[in-house]
Amino acid sequence: MAGFRVVIPARYASTRLPGKPLADIGGRPMIEHVWRRAAESGAEQIVVATDDARVEAAARRFGADVCLTRSDHQSGTDRIAEVADRYAWPDAAIVVNLQGDEPTMPPGLLRQVAGLLASHPGASIATLAVTIRDREELFDPNVVKVVTARQGHALYFSRAPIPWHRGSFPSREGELPAGAAFWRHLGIYAYRVGFLRRFVTWPAAGMEECEALEQLRALWQGERIQVALADEAPAGGVDTPEDLERVRRLLA
Repeated sequence: MAGFRVVIPARYASTRLPGKPLADIGGRPMIEHVWRRAAESGAEQIVVATDDARVEAAARRFGADVCLTRSDHQSGTDRIAEVADRYAWPDAAIVVNLQGDEPTMPPGLLRQVAGLLASHPGASIATLAVTIRDREELFDPNVVKVVTARQGHALYFSRAPIPWHRGSFPSREGELPAGAAFWRHLGIYAYRVGFLRRFVTWPAAGMEECEALEQLRALWQGERIQVALADEAPAGGVDTPEDLERVRRLLA
C-alpha cells in the first residue's frame, strides 16, 4: 500500500463540548487515544494540528509531533493545508484527515481511505460511507448523506434524505423503501496535498454555505471525490457529553 501521512485537527473551543481534545478517557486525554489510532494504522507520519497551547502541551507530553497553527481557520481542511505547507510535503503526497474527536476510529479505515485515493489517480479526495438502515437516521440533519455515480465518485452530499424516494417520502414511519440504497458519509478523508493548496484559494460555494458541508466546495470546483463503503463501521465520534460517556464505556 502507498505511504500516507495523518493530520489530526484538534480545536479546544468546541461549541457543544469545550476542551474536548483534553477530555479524560481512561486516564488519557482524548487526543492521545486519537493519536494512538493513527499510530496503529501504519502511517509514515502523524501530526496533531491545533491552535491551542493547552492541546499542544498535552500532545507533546505523550510524544506527538505537533504543529501549532493559525487560529483563524474556518475548517479542518484549511488547518491541514497549513500543516502541509509548513512541512513542505509534495503535491502528490496523500494526507488522511483524522478528526480529533474520533478516539474509536478503526485504524484499518485510515489505511482503506488512503489506499482508495492511491488507486484512483483521477480523484483529489477519497472518503468512506456506511449503509443507512432506518428512517430516523436518514431524516436526521446531523447525519450527512452521499450519493455516487456508477464509478463511485460523489455526486452530492446533503443533510437531507438523498436520493429522495418519491413514492415513499416524506413519511418518517415504517421501513426504508425496498431496493433503495442510502449511504451515511463518514467524516474521514484522504487528500492529495496539491488539492489542499488549491482548496484554500477558493471562496466558499453557495451550496457549501447552505448545507454547512465544506466538501461541497470541492464538488463545485469540479474536483472528484471517490467514495467507498467502509470495511467496518466505526463506533462514532464525540460531539456531546453523552457521546463522551459512551466512548468512555467503550474504551474502559
